[in-house]
Amino acid sequence: MGWMHTARFLTTAAQLHHLPPINVPEIAFVGRSNAGKSTCINTLTQQKQLAYASKRPGRTQHINLFSLGKQGLTDAVLADLPGYGYAAVPKQDKIRWQRVMANYLVTRENLKGIVLLCDPRLGLTELDEVLLDVIRPRVQEGLKFLILLTKADKLTRVQGAKALSIARLQAGGGEAKIFSALKKQGVDEVAQLLWDWSHEAPSDPAVAQSPSSAQIALGNAAGSEAEDPPSTD
Repeated sequence: MGWMHTARFLTTAAQLHHLPPINVPEIAFVGRSNAGKSTCINTLTQQKQLAYASKRPGRTQHINLFSLGKQGLTDAVLADLPGYGYAAVPKQDKIRWQRVMANYLVTRENLKGIVLLCDPRLGLTELDEVLLDVIRPRVQEGLKFLILLTKADKLTRVQGAKALSIARLQAGGGEAKIFSALKKQGVDEVAQLLWDWSHEAPSDPAVAQSPSSAQIALGNAAGSEAEDPPSTD
């Protein structure tokens, strides 16, 4: 979809209070450090280096915003949140960033939808499950949510169907889709979904949730996962 190809860098922020107030729909991309988040964003936007894919997963610790809209106008924003769970990052940095991310997902007023990227060969991890607990109240109030199973080209058709069936059960009111940057599988479908999220008729904004114990859990769980092999995403 040509609308996705209009993506351009807007700003980056190391803290929530550095993010500018925005009055257009915002869609956040979240996921484990090697889930293919940067590759997914670059594939959807047809830009090779829009989202930074570090050779050391988890090293990028900023929230990066990209504006979308034709003719220089902004009608939506993509938010690329830091990957989580990579053991090479100091534990205190992990904990701090899990809390920043949780606060963003709970309190960002113009947040319209969340795309959680997951490597279907690993399934949802402990941190993914905690993140689901954090956002569940907002999803129940109408926040859009998608579990995107990346790297689908590494699965057989049977494995892909099974992984998708499980993800749909785990989505808890959201959606689940298969995606492959290599084979361009699901690209048009996801692009259309993000357009629909951003351009549906406005409704009453969801009431912002107060920080919960789940947010703290997301930070405390950060140091508990095993180290992943280095990757380019």
